[in-house]
Amino acid sequence: MEHFTIATVAEQSPDFRRVLWTGKHTQLVIMTIPPGGEIGEEVHEVDQILTFVSGVGQAVVSGQTRKVAAGDLVVVPAGRKHNFTNGGPNPLVLYTVYGPPEHADQAIHKTKEEADRLEEQGKDEPPQD
Repeated sequence: MEHFTIATVAEQSPDFRRVLWTGKHTQLVIMTIPPGGEIGEEVHEVDQILTFVSGVGQAVVSGQTRKVAAGDLVVVPAGRKHNFTNGGPNPLVLYTVYGPPEHADQAIHKTKEEADRLEEQGKDEPPQD
């Protein structure tokens, strides 16, 4: 059995992105966006559900903008352009579930720049069936 005290695990991670668990149909990832940082505008071919643990920020999904804070959950359906930014003084911490998986199993990206570079190099691909 996999078990996580997810808010605690997410808040203890200094990494921009860390894959905690990858299954056949879904993937659990924690993220820490530094003050002034962002995930970066993107479009996935998978569904994504993001739950915010601490900090404050802004969600932009399909051109709609909303503030986000601890306890908020945002759904990003496949094919929708989205970005999440941290406008607060503290890290914006969240966990997200992708369905199906979006990143390499057990991937750890210390910074957004590292994550972007590995994606561009094709080194952050999800497991194939």
